[in-house]
Amino acid sequence: METIQISENLKAHFLRLYQLAICDDNFSSLELKMLYKFAEERGVTSKNLDEILLKPIDSKNIIPQELEEKIDYLYDLTVMIWADEQIDDNERSALEKYIKLFGFVEENATAIADYFLEAIQSGKSKYEIINELQN
Repeated sequence: METIQISENLKAHFLRLYQLAICDDNFSSLELKMLYKFAEERGVTSKNLDEILLKPIDSKNIIPQELEEKIDYLYDLTVMIWADEQIDDNERSALEKYIKLFGFVEENATAIADYFLEAIQSGKSKYEIINELQN
């Protein structure tokens, strides 16, 4: 069996997704399925994801550096929020916290969160969002 190397950055991303999923006190099966879907899309097995969640790393200081990666991760976080088609204050606050953590200007955090939430709700793909934000 081939062992996949998972970067610390990706591990931190999965931990953030998990934290976001549980922050509203309503951890649904939809959110759990979404978490495993994100792992599968990145070539991470269910077993590897289980290990990441059971043996978490300190993800505070592991921040994506490239704009495309930041957008990619914010997209996933927003999809996780919208998985149950409800957005509560804790989820919204967490999204804005991650926007600031990823180095975006604090004054723009609300507008960026609004943009991502509206884009996800209207069905925009990750690639459409990346193209819009990079141009």
